Amino acid sequence: MTDASAVPAAPVAPAAILQATALTVPLPHEALADEQVVSGRPTTAAAELGTVGEVEFGLWEITPGVSTDVETDEVFVVLSGRATVEYSDGDGAHTLVLEPGTIGRLGEGLHTTWTVTETLRKVYLLGAYAPADA
Repeated sequence: MTDASAVPAAPVAPAAILQATALTVPLPHEALADEQVVSGRPTTAAAELGTVGEVEFGLWEITPGVSTDVETDEVFVVLSGRATVEYSDGDGAHTLVLEPGTIGRLGEGLHTTWTVTETLRKVYLLGAYAPADA
């Protein structure tokens, strides 16, 4: 018979460690507000995974269709899917092409139009950012 006190307990990961497979974490989708939908029936889903200092990070997903949004200050990396994001600023009209591996930044208050052709999933970072050359 084995003495239970002699058997080491299974290691428990500290709360500071998070491991997830970003492409397969299930995300519950919700329909967009009617005023945001331009065409199709896009839905979105998000999961906040945690914070580092004052920066929130998580996953966000949107299904095919065309929709509008007013952005928050964010940096993201596209994990899967394809889309374009159109916006205008003081320098004119722009189109950001999103595909796996794209790193993007959207500024607070930017009015955007998202045209999603393949369900898009990204890792996002929300918080206070400073330019790299600051």
